[in-house]
Amino acid sequence: MEFFKKYFKGDPNIWAILIGLSIFSLLAVYSSTGTLAYRFRGGDTSSYVIGHAMNLGIGLFLAFAVHRIPYRYFARISQWLIWLVPLALVFTLVWGVSENVAARRIPVLGMTIQTSDFAKLILIVFIARYLAVKQDQIRDFHRTLLPAYFWICLICALILPANLSTAGLLFITCVALLYIGRVHAGHLTGLLVVTVIAGGLLIGGLYMLHRNGVDNVITQRVPTWVNRITGASGDYQQTQSKIAYGTSGFFGRGPGNSVQRNFLPQSFSDFIFAIIIEEYGLFGGGTILLLYLALLYRTVIIVRKCDKTFPAFLAAGLVLSIVFQALIHMIVVVDIVHIVTGQPLPFISKGGTSIALTGIAFGIILNISREPNKEKNAEPAPATIENKSPETV
Repeated sequence: MEFFKKYFKGDPNIWAILIGLSIFSLLAVYSSTGTLAYRFRGGDTSSYVIGHAMNLGIGLFLAFAVHRIPYRYFARISQWLIWLVPLALVFTLVWGVSENVAARRIPVLGMTIQTSDFAKLILIVFIARYLAVKQDQIRDFHRTLLPAYFWICLICALILPANLSTAGLLFITCVALLYIGRVHAGHLTGLLVVTVIAGGLLIGGLYMLHRNGVDNVITQRVPTWVNRITGASGDYQQTQSKIAYGTSGFFGRGPGNSVQRNFLPQSFSDFIFAIIIEEYGLFGGGTILLLYLALLYRTVIIVRKCDKTFPAFLAAGLVLSIVFQALIHMIVVVDIVHIVTGQPLPFISKGGTSIALTGIAFGIILNISREPNKEKNAEPAPATIENKSPETV
């Protein structure tokens, strides 16, 4: 126990949530990769499980390492990395590894990494830092809101051709962060209206170009966008998902007893929540939901205790990114919204880049939680941003 107190700092509840997600992840991926194993490895699931366990180990190690690094360093690094993000995304679009008619990954040291995950983390850190240093001009449209909105739209636009759902989710997260940062609500609403109209016209124009035979890296993705928005591409997947959770009961079929893993595409990633419900029932699915909601609740407490704006904005942006993604994944799986987004379940779905970046996000939140805890009797500050002092970082 003394070892953990000495080396594992920060909110112990968030550490418990991270460990809980890891356990569910290992069990669910072990079960859901059976089809892959029989198709490509002669039924040997051990390679997939070992590989995923290694990814989880890397994610946990990154969370541990990052939670020992003062969060201020990430603000400084983001100022430099934000300029590299557009270049990396353009490189991915043009020369990236194709996956489902979309270039989302680039090869690095024998592996492939998804650049949009890095872009998401860097943009959130950058916007949090930007809002913190602009608090004395936060209501100024031209000096504050417009530059921040430009970076958000630029990066989301570069992610959009290969991954519409990630771009949309990142955009919503950053807009929520702008609102938390106290930008002028009327100005922000006006920009959103203009963006929605412009985005609709752009997609409509690209769709017409595609129908008229214009074929390039962007127009090739238009049918996929249309099918996903209309729900046409998700009928089979969501039907199999309904069967999974419709036959589960309260406690499910039991670990390793999933039937729909043999029929559900991407059961180890995009639809892993369906496998969790099938094997662990409503109890297991509800536990996963409560873990993410508990993460949101604990982070809100951390934000309230922060006496400076940057860590408050940073923790808020990171937790919204994780929780929004988790809720979207669950909503799609249970067919509340008939759209297939392809979003993994954070720190549960199979995928090395996603797990690593989510681990870093957990580590930053844990590091921020260390600061208020230095004063054992510190009282929570009022749940507003106005009383927090700006921080030059």
